Amino acid sequence: MIIKTTGEKMRNIDKFRGCLIGGAVGDALGYAVEFKREDEIFYEYGKDGITEYDLILDDDVAEISDDTQMTLFTAEGMLLAVSKNNIPDYISSIRDMYKCWYQTQSEKYPVQGTKHCSQLMRVPELFHRRCPGTTCMTEIKAGANGTVEVPINDSKGCGGVMRVAPIGLYFTDTDISYEYSDMLAAEAAALTHGHDLGFIPAAALVHIVRAVSESDIPLKAAINDSIAAMKKLFPKAEHISEFTAIMQKAVQLAKTEQDDLSAIHQLGEGWVAEETLAIAVYSALRYENDFDMALRTAVNHNGDSDSTGAVCGNILGAYIGYNAVPKKYKERLELHDLIVKVADHLCDKS
Repeated sequence: MIIKTTGEKMRNIDKFRGCLIGGAVGDALGYAVEFKREDEIFYEYGKDGITEYDLILDDDVAEISDDTQMTLFTAEGMLLAVSKNNIPDYISSIRDMYKCWYQTQSEKYPVQGTKHCSQLMRVPELFHRRCPGTTCMTEIKAGANGTVEVPINDSKGCGGVMRVAPIGLYFTDTDISYEYSDMLAAEAAALTHGHDLGFIPAAALVHIVRAVSESDIPLKAAINDSIAAMKKLFPKAEHISEFTAIMQKAVQLAKTEQDDLSAIHQLGEGWVAEETLAIAVYSALRYENDFDMALRTAVNHNGDSDSTGAVCGNILGAYIGYNAVPKKYKERLELHDLIVKVADHLCDKS
């Protein structure tokens, strides 16, 4: 067991909070423009696109989407995993929590007599439907029984990658191997998304989040490590070369002088997982010292803006820490305090 000093623990808390709050910030910023084309975004918000929260007038808050909702339920699954033969059954616990999340999207608050009930079921705000993904809803309703070895479908939508960052945080500063935590992330995504490009990006995201959370590794090095790790972990995956290619392209584009939209157009729109991660990696790496600009880049494009923003926020938030996230993004973020509380529980493993 690793014993952390007070200073190390505070550093971890800052990074854990940064990861989850950063993801929620990117989610909330991008949620307002998720289904809008670039010309619509720039017409409505100006030449720089959306740069501030589009607040909901009744509540004066920036709403999170299903991305952050499911991220919170993933965290809850990790924290509530019960042991079988002294080995925590994380996947069964995560599956149960996804079923709880499904109830928040299909039933009214409060839900009575819920088996495997999460503490999150006591939060009425989580019962709002925020454009949940069809694949997630369909497969969780059917039981969420997919695995990496026995795929449940051929979906590579981004619903698998956008929710798994807490797995990387949970194993930060433990003696559990990266191979184990990476594969767990893949299995968590494969519960609903069976294409190898639906779960490999999830494993890569968790690798990056864990690496930058437990060390001072440069962001580019963490990303390159994740690419190498995926090639080793999934050597026989049919589309591993496609994953490697788009990730390497994202890293290379971040070093060029071309404008951001031109670069992002070469990576896609983010509706599928490998594009989501690639756009997030490009934005985080291009502006690793400017959280505001990174998030704006990640959401102002054609495509799945809340997911690309959320994953970018997970990565960069873990890298720079909560205290470096601009105050303007924390003040009116929906469920800010709950998200911080979940991050703290992940840090304490409690």
